[in-house]
Amino acid sequence: MNKIKTDVLVIGGGSGGLSVAAGAVQMGAGVVLLEGHKMGGDCLNYGCVPSKALLGAGKAAHALGAGEAMGVAPAVAQVDYAKAKDHVRNVIATIEPHDSVDRFEGLGVKVIEEFGEFISPTEVKAGDNIITARRIVVSTGSSPFVPPIPGIQDVQYFTNENIFDLREKPDHLLIIGGGPIGMEMAQAHRRLGCEVTVIEGMKAFGKDDPEMAEIVLDKLRGEGVNIVENALAEQISGSAGDITVKTSNGTFKGTHLLMAVGRKVNIDKLNLDAAGIDHDRTGIKVDASLKSSNRRVYAIGDVAGGLQFTHVAGYHAGVIIRSMLFGLPAKSKTSHIPWATYTDPELAQVGLTEAQAQEKYGSKLDVTRFEFGGNDRAIAEGKTTGLIKVMIVKGRPVGASIAGAGAGELIGMWAMAIANNLKMSAIAGTVLPYPTMGEVNKRAAGAYFTPKLFESKTVKRVVGLVQRWLP
Repeated sequence: MNKIKTDVLVIGGGSGGLSVAAGAVQMGAGVVLLEGHKMGGDCLNYGCVPSKALLGAGKAAHALGAGEAMGVAPAVAQVDYAKAKDHVRNVIATIEPHDSVDRFEGLGVKVIEEFGEFISPTEVKAGDNIITARRIVVSTGSSPFVPPIPGIQDVQYFTNENIFDLREKPDHLLIIGGGPIGMEMAQAHRRLGCEVTVIEGMKAFGKDDPEMAEIVLDKLRGEGVNIVENALAEQISGSAGDITVKTSNGTFKGTHLLMAVGRKVNIDKLNLDAAGIDHDRTGIKVDASLKSSNRRVYAIGDVAGGLQFTHVAGYHAGVIIRSMLFGLPAKSKTSHIPWATYTDPELAQVGLTEAQAQEKYGSKLDVTRFEFGGNDRAIAEGKTTGLIKVMIVKGRPVGASIAGAGAGELIGMWAMAIANNLKMSAIAGTVLPYPTMGEVNKRAAGAYFTPKLFESKTVKRVVGLVQRWLP
């Protein structure tokens, strides 16, 4: 066995682990990184990157038939599904070098392409290596969860880990799961010429504001996506090209099946008990500083049992670097973390939804709204389907929900405001170029102040007095 001692050991080469490794080594720490599968993790290889690339292909196809109102004659897109998948692979290949073994070894990280397994509270075995580190970071991410639906073991099904390898266009794609992954794949495949049925056991986009979710769902239904809610899958049967899903709300047939019901954390290979690390099926138990019950060991990203987003893993990396390298107190929080679903229109959220804010703050809560139909840029480009809602307490935003074109970009201003405890006046006072979609945010802030300024009797009296005295 080869014995290695280092300052920081990172287990998992996904977004969070790579951020820790790059940051720590460039600040002077010795770093060993273990990755037994693919550098870049789920996001690069199976998640964020390939899904957005396939959505991009679908958007290009859809655009050919969407310009009639602007005087552009619609045309039927000639889709080569295999070439669309080539586009996905090319996008991954373009980004891949940034996350590669060569790049990280060039930075000074010792990369070992093996899975890691704890053999004691301070030691991790990886292949023929035993690594001892002052601090250990577990960033092993998550994988698709496939529930034990009767019959699932007897049919071919896809998950986000292999759907992007499929090169023959499905005639009719059945998707079990109406969350972000399921709905993004539904719209992408529909726009690329597939029949699509989404089967959701409860409500589609169940974690988002219902009013906002309905805006997106209406658009997807209008494009021909069959969305069946309150339909718990009870039985799956059939063979390749002929699959049947029996649910509590009907029976559905298709040619291909995608399972998109959720995620499970990757902890099975870690032997966490040997290290005295508390955990359950949701992940490793951590405190606000992201330390586990073994104080040498941190957990970040999906495996830490919280929000499962790539940008959260990156945020966690920054939190623990402060603690590990400088010995400074650092705590993670979630109130300022945004998320987005990249359907068309997009769906984005930061902080509390309206229902959550109402429950927490009651009569102290103000909610301001602005529809995309009142934005000049949206009118000019035919993107008027959309709404923004901002939840405000004592003049400060505590949450924002957006459904509409570019919602994933627009939510950034509200994430910044909440992270920095800014007042609504900071948004209202920001000067933006005209005409831009970004003015949706400013108009929402303006809608908050409008009744306070233009409907206030006190303001009218003050203005009247001033006008009498002005020369």
